[in-house]
Amino acid sequence: MAKKEFKAESKRLLEMMVNSIYSQKEIFLRELISNASDAIDKMYYQALTDDSVTFDQDNFYIKVSTDKVNRTLTIADTGIGMTKDELEKNLGTIAESGSLAFKKENEIKDGHDIIGQFGVGFYSAFMVADSVKVISKAFGTDEAHQWESNGTDGYTIEPAEKDTTGTTIIIKLKENAEEENYDDFLEENQLKSIIKKYSDFIRYPIKMNVTVHQPKEDSEDNETEEVLEEQTVNSMVPIWRKNKSELTDEDYENFYQEKRYGFDKPLKHIHINVDGTIRYNAILFIPETMPFDYYSKEFEKGLELYSSGVLIMDKSPDLLPDYFSFVKGMVDSEDLSLNISREILQHDRQLKAIAKNIKSKIKSQLKSLLKEDREKYEKFYDSFGRQLKYGVYSDFGANKGDLQDLLMFYSSTEKKLVTLDEYVSRMPEDQKYIYYATGDSYDRIEKLPQTEMVADKGYEILFFTEDVDEFAIKMMREYKEKEFKNVSSGDLGLDTDDEKTDEDDKAAGENKELFEAMKDILGDKVTDVRISKRLKSHPVCLTTEGEVTIEMEKILQQMPDNQGVKADKVLEINPNHTVFQSLKDAQGADKDKLQVYTNLLYNQARLIEGLPVEDPVEFTNDMWKALG
Repeated sequence: MAKKEFKAESKRLLEMMVNSIYSQKEIFLRELISNASDAIDKMYYQALTDDSVTFDQDNFYIKVSTDKVNRTLTIADTGIGMTKDELEKNLGTIAESGSLAFKKENEIKDGHDIIGQFGVGFYSAFMVADSVKVISKAFGTDEAHQWESNGTDGYTIEPAEKDTTGTTIIIKLKENAEEENYDDFLEENQLKSIIKKYSDFIRYPIKMNVTVHQPKEDSEDNETEEVLEEQTVNSMVPIWRKNKSELTDEDYENFYQEKRYGFDKPLKHIHINVDGTIRYNAILFIPETMPFDYYSKEFEKGLELYSSGVLIMDKSPDLLPDYFSFVKGMVDSEDLSLNISREILQHDRQLKAIAKNIKSKIKSQLKSLLKEDREKYEKFYDSFGRQLKYGVYSDFGANKGDLQDLLMFYSSTEKKLVTLDEYVSRMPEDQKYIYYATGDSYDRIEKLPQTEMVADKGYEILFFTEDVDEFAIKMMREYKEKEFKNVSSGDLGLDTDDEKTDEDDKAAGENKELFEAMKDILGDKVTDVRISKRLKSHPVCLTTEGEVTIEMEKILQQMPDNQGVKADKVLEINPNHTVFQSLKDAQGADKDKLQVYTNLLYNQARLIEGLPVEDPVEFTNDMWKALG
């Protein structure tokens, strides 16, 4: 039989197919099984349009088998088969898709989708094959034919013997190479693993002879022997295509464990069925605990992406916004425009529409969890609250509308986590701002001198203990028309009685020279020294002017690209504390002592803020001088 040449463009495409189109060689099995499923689908449609044809589900399946001696892998189906002309047309010209043509001719819209679309998947076999034989007998004919090729050199077609309708593909595997072990595709466990990964939800049984242990006949010692048993290795009906009413929480949890989305138990699942302009099904999970590598470079966000039940991508990052990257799960759609390898989308319009809907569903479910099961939500927030705050901060606050109602912070008055909505709902009429304080821990913040006046007014203070907290709030600027205000900021907007204000103004005027002297001693360490209107029992504190706060300064200076950003610090002195009188006495009698006192107060204020003492030796000497 004379060998026929592939067309020039087909030959070039086949070379690309073998060398670069597919990212992993194991993909070939997914493609061949998908083609086999298409062939059975065509028999199904034949039965719908031809009363003489019966479609008995039990008679239609895909069989995968191996021959280790001859190094062959066989994929056989009981589908519609191909005539000689169809073998020539579909396999002799790469990118001629019998499935796509069939789909268009029959206007298939009932959800029983044909998988194949590009007619190139078959040639992925040449990534692992020295040669490929295709023996096929078409439905309604008595003849069978064999197509054979060893790659780009061409192919032959000749008559063959085959008793039943369908197609059998026999792959002669390449010899092992230094970096490639083609023997893997003869191993039972490896084949099962690939089928489960990519083709678990093909709607027809995928059968294999599987090794099992059974009791040995006439054995008195309970000995067992290995035998081969034909088993169906795919699940066929995916959980996401079942009615929600049929499924229990346990079913979803089992699916979560089977797919190895995590070792924890999911807090909540979201089952989505959309049958609109873009049709898709999805099952999403909100985990309870954070993956150990969540904030590392190794962590990959994304959902599993299926097209008609066939796995296309392990992780599709475009389906989730970064701030919801903790969500696990899968999406299956029949409407995706896939590229030649089916590994990447040709157009992202469909994906964007799905992603937009998924984002909305996740947000809605988190709000529902917060409202209906506070304890569960707080578990979730303990693991992933930081990620929501990063979401508010990133993209210049573009996502704050999606996330602000999901945020929680520890409350000074409630002694627990509260939402911003709950805070605002409790605000007295005369309260102008949402007050917050920053620090390493709740205990430390509670002892800050700057909180005294705000707390004394009976106002609630939110405690920020994570590095991202204040950055996120700065990006939000306000919530429900109420601005955020750090208790360490210059103007707290507190209404004080006129008499007290007059006293403070008088003290500031009378002690102007003292404060100027202290400012000269501290130099550029502070922008000003002034009377404090916020301190009650503490002698001193640091406050800030401008956008950069002390806590932000600490965080920014820890970053690798530290730009030396500093907060504009103000040293505030409590005029009602005994220390103030000591400062006044020193100003008139002992300039050196004033310098010692000033440096001590400044360093004490730094320690209160969690800032390091700039010169520990000088600080220690100043303490001794003050005592002396």
